[in-house]
Amino acid sequence: MKIRLVPFAAIALLCLGGCAVAPTQQVSTEFQKPAGNYKLVVMKPDIAVSVLTAGGMNEPREDWTNTARENVLGSLRAQQEMRGGSAHITMTSGDDPALIELNRLHEVVGQSILLHKYSPLAALPTKNGVFDWTLGKTARDFGASAGYDYALFVYARDSFSSGGRQALQAVGFLGCVVGVCVIPNGGVQQAFVSLVDLKTGNVVWFNHLVSMSGDIRTRAGAADLVNRLLEPMTADPNVKPKTKKT
Repeated sequence: MKIRLVPFAAIALLCLGGCAVAPTQQVSTEFQKPAGNYKLVVMKPDIAVSVLTAGGMNEPREDWTNTARENVLGSLRAQQEMRGGSAHITMTSGDDPALIELNRLHEVVGQSILLHKYSPLAALPTKNGVFDWTLGKTARDFGASAGYDYALFVYARDSFSSGGRQALQAVGFLGCVVGVCVIPNGGVQQAFVSLVDLKTGNVVWFNHLVSMSGDIRTRAGAADLVNRLLEPMTADPNVKPKTKKT
């Protein structure tokens, strides 16, 4: 079982009913799907996989994280090859301070989008219903120096219950039989993806998902995550994306 409450606050709250959140894209009003000989850089995916202990703490697993990152990268390569244009996968963000800053900025902006665009109670009056988010000068400077038109960012977190946590969950299920139903949470898979126009620094397309199933430690699981995140990308903001039930 998967459920975990992390800084994904606004979206994770949607899981309280035991449901999965289907991917839902957000686009800027001027968005046009990249076409022709565009140059796109796929940034090093921000991936972390952890084990949920009996005490409810998430402990990062470096081996799981490295495997998941390689699986997601492989799926991104395959996915971008089918879209045309010139796509480059970068793995330098682990060493380059400028790219580290850019990835961290994307995480902050992405979390803000999740909170203020997907949670009606946290909507910002200044946005007035418009999708208007940017990585600003940091992204523009990177685009100018690296020569890319767009950057694709992927952020994903996955977690799995330890044996001790599973035992507590089993006890909770048994308690339901006698009318005392307290079941500890398990792990959850959460991810979001952004397409950034490096000429303006603006986030022109954004998508997210939350699921209680899936395993990005496997190639099939990583491919499913990438496909679900990127499949809804359309040229027309008014076209409703396809969604898959989990």
